[in-house]
Amino acid sequence: MWSIQEVVDLPALFILIVANSTPVVVARFLAERYSAPIDANRSLRDGRALFGAHKTWRGLISGIVAAGFAGIMVSRGFAVGALFGAMALTGDLCSSFLKRRLGFISGQSIPLLDQLPEALLPMLVLRGTMGLDTAAMVGTAIVFTLLDILTARFRA
Repeated sequence: MWSIQEVVDLPALFILIVANSTPVVVARFLAERYSAPIDANRSLRDGRALFGAHKTWRGLISGIVAAGFAGIMVSRGFAVGALFGAMALTGDLCSSFLKRRLGFISGQSIPLLDQLPEALLPMLVLRGTMGLDTAAMVGTAIVFTLLDILTARFRA
């Protein structure tokens, strides 16, 4: 029988949760202040936004910085945590870009598409640095996805 530590990397899961939730928490406190969209409200030839209004510089920066501090908390260091957070949020931007191209509106939840890129990209990029094996990456992505889906109603 596998233990939770064999199939879920708890430091990676913690940093993912921090990187993913910090922009939401910061947005609740700051409302519209400092909420410049990353895509500067630009649209592509298809007439759809590049990422959407929910993807802001404030969220990106706060998520990366918070992930850096989370990295310190789990003994991975600020730089590794921040890079992990940056990769997670880059995965989130990729999801948003794809959702806009598929015609989904900004903020609309699409299970798996909303979670897997932001979970898998940082783990793949930092696999060696974080000491992750395939089972831990898959398990961590599954647990992150389930937690994100279960807590989605609190972010709405």
